[in-house]
Amino acid sequence: MSDLSLFELSGRKALVTGGAVGIGRGCALALARAGADVAVVDRDAAAGSQTAQEIQALGVQSLFVACDVTDKTQVQAMVDQVVAKFGRLDVAVNNAGIAILGADEELDQAAWDQVVAVNLTGAFLCAQAEAQQMIRQSPTGGKIINIASMSATIANCNASYDASKAGVVHMTKTLAAEWGRFNINVNCISPSYVLTPMHASTPLVVRERIRQLTPLGHVQRPEDLHGAVIFLASAAADYVTGLDLMVDGGHTLNAWLTPLSRAVPPRVSPEEETVQLKHDLQVLGWPCDAEGINPEVHPEIAEAFKAAFGVKE
Repeated sequence: MSDLSLFELSGRKALVTGGAVGIGRGCALALARAGADVAVVDRDAAAGSQTAQEIQALGVQSLFVACDVTDKTQVQAMVDQVVAKFGRLDVAVNNAGIAILGADEELDQAAWDQVVAVNLTGAFLCAQAEAQQMIRQSPTGGKIINIASMSATIANCNASYDASKAGVVHMTKTLAAEWGRFNINVNCISPSYVLTPMHASTPLVVRERIRQLTPLGHVQRPEDLHGAVIFLASAAADYVTGLDLMVDGGHTLNAWLTPLSRAVPPRVSPEEETVQLKHDLQVLGWPCDAEGINPEVHPEIAEAFKAAFGVKE
């Protein structure tokens, strides 16, 4: 096997939850470009179907599967549908996730329960159903990749989101230890602030602050995760399991009280940062300005950041 063929995914069968837009769409496209057939799993049928069509245009198979990852019955039906189409399951990316902002001293329990149900319980239900299928395929096993967050390591959002993602990281380690005997690798990826529709309402001043505090100098895009996903899904990572792969441009390394300086321009310009964000907003039918900003998508995020940064109307 050549060094490059280690990353070849031709013939592999994959699924991505939360795969319609944003990080999930990026993961699905990455796997497809490496040769895998990819099922797009999401609650948004219109956006999910469009992403499946984009994947098919790359010359591989795809389908959209509707699923609420908090419902065990739907999760099992989803895996069954993917296997009925593809014949097997080799790679699963569990990306579906949400965040509900709010001060923790005032956070309603229903909000806490919803975040944990999607981000942690949903990831477990999917991993469990995926592993059961991979066990049936023994001894070939498979690769399970959970999308966690740098918020599992630093305190930067609120308790519900940070705790749910920290749970994903430790769950990943535990499942890796348990399922290695079935030749199943379980790893996770922890991104930084990624320009997805969730951040369409984030003011521009916040993007600039992220650039200043990130050693690599630009705001993360979904495509900045492509290499990590392909690596963990491929034979190159056959002896890698239980890993939390931090893909954050070095953001969590910075402990300075002042912005970092730059010697050369970053690899990605501000204009290049927003390409996929604007694509995803268009798919969802949400208008935006030239910077990919729409304050009405998540007004609570816009207001929270305006207050934190002293942004005036």
